[in-house]
Amino acid sequence: MQEEVSKNNKVDVIVVGAGPAGVSAAVTVARGGKKVVLVERGTFAGSKNMYGGIIYSHAAKEIFPNFEEEAPIERFVKKHTYVLLSKDDSTTQITYENPQNEKNAFVAIRANWDKWCVEQAKKEGVYYAPETLVRELILEKGKVVGIRTDIEDYFADIVIIADGVNSLLAKQLNLRDDIKPKNVVLGVKEVIKLKPEIIEQRLSLKNQEGAAVELVGGPFSGMFGLGFIYTNKDSIAVGLGVSLEDLKTKKIKPYELLEKLKSHPFVSDLIEGGELLEYSAHMIPEGGYNCLPVLYTDGAMVVGDAAMLVNNVHFEGTNFAMISGKMAGETALAAFEENDFSANMLCLYKKKLLNSFILKDLKTYKDVVKILTKRSSSFMGYYPEKINEFFGIFTCADGLEKKSKFQNFAKNFFRKRSLSELFLDMTAGIKLILGILK
Repeated sequence: MQEEVSKNNKVDVIVVGAGPAGVSAAVTVARGGKKVVLVERGTFAGSKNMYGGIIYSHAAKEIFPNFEEEAPIERFVKKHTYVLLSKDDSTTQITYENPQNEKNAFVAIRANWDKWCVEQAKKEGVYYAPETLVRELILEKGKVVGIRTDIEDYFADIVIIADGVNSLLAKQLNLRDDIKPKNVVLGVKEVIKLKPEIIEQRLSLKNQEGAAVELVGGPFSGMFGLGFIYTNKDSIAVGLGVSLEDLKTKKIKPYELLEKLKSHPFVSDLIEGGELLEYSAHMIPEGGYNCLPVLYTDGAMVVGDAAMLVNNVHFEGTNFAMISGKMAGETALAAFEENDFSANMLCLYKKKLLNSFILKDLKTYKDVVKILTKRSSSFMGYYPEKINEFFGIFTCADGLEKKSKFQNFAKNFFRKRSLSELFLDMTAGIKLILGILK
């Protein structure tokens, strides 16, 4: 690394973290003709990433216009399905398909996707330094001027911080506090190997089409958590995300929740006969707009998960990371044009975010998590169960007349939910709608 950087270990920009945000920032800076080093503490990009979800094509094209022809894509997502679970039954096939939008999102295995992204970055002139642990940022008169690693110190006019959800470097600069359990979701996931034709048969797919399934209720009753299923070429990713606060309060282990989810008939039927390939876990920032850190300071900017840029309502994080990285890279290039690396100049980064879908969407959903968490026993448990109970009556023909069944359903519905609880649920629902629309 020392020989590549220069005799005095000085480059234009150092990016810490080779995830989607860091790579996007590095590529943008390199394309602007500046010398950039991308530092990664893992043995390779993607080695420490647990990711069970999808990547949106719009963001990927912003960084890699030809990714569809070259990148290691598992499947493009043809179907988005939402499933309400109760103990044993489920209401499924709330499915959205749009032939005009078939390549809006795709599933990728992050270990493969991240490595590919780094290879593209190297082609653009980015110098990549894996297995490099950054101990701290180097400051001079309060300005970030470089990084201190286990081996040596390296310097740059700008450092872009992309070191993930628990960003120690952002904390060093007092740009953010320790993350609170209520603002973090723990994601756990298993990858189950299945033959491609079995995946397609069970999820009504064909010709390498993919599916994204979101699961509400079931083992998450009374907790703020959701499950997911995503289709790879020859495997299915099954996982969940649940609040650390709920895990702590209810004294539940995440792998126990995952086993409960896998044992539900809807899920067990999909993975029957499969072979476990891997188990992984990862923290995801969930604080949203109300927990954003300070995004820039003299000589530094914070991007991606390190900046808490995740839309938990829509399971969007990778696209936020890539676009925020690109905007930080653009800001760095503007700073070089002005030869000004102060906070007064780097505030352009936040202005770009404010004018983008990223902070606009986070602001739209800023109160959703708080409201749903307070009423999680209702929205994540009671109502999915009641919807399934209703459809159980609606679809059953057992020789008994249905009027009395529906009457009993209505009586039990109100008997098991007090008027005060119904009022609180209704108020919460109205707040959600008004908060999104205002």
